[in-house]
This record gives sequence, structure tokens and C-alpha cells, in this order.
Amino acid sequence: MQTGTTLIQFLTEEQRKTGQQNTDILELLTTVTISCKRISSAINEGALAGVMGSLDSENIQGETQKKLDVITNEIFLHTNERSGQLAGMASEEMETVYDIPADCRRGKYLLVFDPLDGSSNVDVNISVGTIFSILEHNKTSHPVTADFLQPGTRQIVAGYALYGSSTMLVITTGHGVNGFTLDRDVGEFMLTHPGMTIPTQTKEFAINASNQRFWEAPVQRYVSECVAGKTGPRERDFNMRWVASMVAEVHRILVRGGIFMYPKDTKDPTKAGKLRLMYEANPMSFIVEQAGGVSSTGRQRILNIQPEGLHQRVPVILGSREEVERVISYHAAN
Repeated sequence: MQTGTTLIQFLTEEQRKTGQQNTDILELLTTVTISCKRISSAINEGALAGVMGSLDSENIQGETQKKLDVITNEIFLHTNERSGQLAGMASEEMETVYDIPADCRRGKYLLVFDPLDGSSNVDVNISVGTIFSILEHNKTSHPVTADFLQPGTRQIVAGYALYGSSTMLVITTGHGVNGFTLDRDVGEFMLTHPGMTIPTQTKEFAINASNQRFWEAPVQRYVSECVAGKTGPRERDFNMRWVASMVAEVHRILVRGGIFMYPKDTKDPTKAGKLRLMYEANPMSFIVEQAGGVSSTGRQRILNIQPEGLHQRVPVILGSREEVERVISYHAAN
């Protein structure tokens, strides 16, 4: 495939090659991409449209909501509820599942999403994104929370939109990872990054160093070895990165390699981790593994975790295979 191929053209050809033709998924993804285009437009208008700043409200996570958190959540809900392919949706911004309205045609899929990942960055004009995952719902009943609690291995599609210097959509259907850039002149996502793969080795690591005093011993060991550089046991220099937007962090890793860590720590003993399994860890882990990388909590493969709740949190360590496997080995030896 060459640049000039649209997202739907690419996916149609991919389905033909794999013998897994599914027009329902193509129609649903068409609607998802419309959501991302609308969000991209809202973000680009920024302060001109009065969408910047925070609200006097919190989401189910207990986090202060940005205006764009609410706006992007509404965009995703109301654009996709009429796709005709969905039985229900779940969002990081909502406490319970969202049932498809009675006047809309219902389908057999579930859509899980984080409408605006990294929203704390919107006011300072740093890249943010949308993360989404599609699951099956082979029931005639209206979906309940338990229907969404499927391990990451059962995802049919996972993807993210990155709203940066350009708007990109990166997606996997279980046959590798491909990136598409929004051509605003024609209003289509065009294939620009075919067959994205993560280098097995890296000299970059991303972690919130302000939490260092709360890290467990395996992560302390790994980071201290990286910081020691050429004079340390790794005998090479590393660079540290931190954007505070998982989409931006993962995209950098897909493009040039690296390791991203939001590990288990003791900062809040009531939380098993920082990132949400359903809305962040599972979709990103599916993408990373399909690109040849590894994703783990440090103790187990993220995609194998059986979810216990919509808003369950887990530790996340993902990226270049050799570095993630090293961190896993440090956990095993601890």
C-alpha cells in the first residue's frame, strides 16, 4: 500500500487478504473516525471556541474535568450511538455503561474509550489523544457491566488518535499496526505509516520521576541503571522522556522505540496502579504487541488480565522488547 490509500480502503483490502470480511466493523470504524475528526476540530479551535480550562466537576476517577473532557465524551457518545453497530459503550468519564437509545438500531459490538487522554496538557498546547477498543457482544440483551469485562486478548480492534502537529490515527485489527494521517483538504485519514514496528532495543525511557520515592525495588533498580549511563552496569547512555500523555508516549515508542512505565508504587496503597485497564492499558497493549513490543504489569501480561471492574487500574510497563523483558526479570528476581 502507498500513501494515498484511505483508512477504509486499507482495511477493506486487509479483510480481503485475511479472508475475514466484516462490513459491520468497517461501518463502525467509519463512525469512530468521524468522532476523531470532530474532536480534532474542537481541539484545534482551542481558546477561540471557549473550550479550554477546567470545570467545577470531577469524573468517576475523582479527577477534575477539563471542558474538553466533557465535550469530547459527548462527541464520542452521540456520534457512535447511531452507527447501528453498537450494543453499548463505556467511557473513562462515566460511572456506568452507556446503553444505545431505543430509537437507534442496535448492533453486536461494544465500544470502550478514553475520549481525551492527557487532557491535563490541553491548556499548554501539548499533544493529547483518544484511545478506543472494540469488543464483541453476542447477546440479545442490553449490555451490563459484566459484558464489558473481557480480557484484552478478546479485543477485535484497538486504536488511538493523536492530536498534535498533525492528526493521526493508529490502529490494529490483529494483523499488525498501521498509521494514518488526516488530510484536512479531503477530510480522510490516509495511510502514511504502514507496518509500524517497535525496535527491540532502545536508549529512551519514559517515567514520572517525581514518584521515584514510591517505586518498588525492581523499577528503582532499572531506572538507576539507566541514569548511570556509560559508567553504570548498562555501559551506555539513556535519555529520559515524559509527556504525561499516554498516546504521545506510545506513539513515540512506535516511531523510534523506547519503554514507557507507570509502575505499581506505594503513593496510594488503595490503587493497584495509575492507568485504567479497559480504556488505556488494554488498547495500548494490543497495539504494542502487534508492533512487536511487550506490555506487562511487571508481573503478568496485561492482555491476560481478567477485568474486575470498568474503572480498574493496573501498573503498565510497555515498549521495546529487550527493555521491558529486563524490567520483568527484575520483578521476578525481587
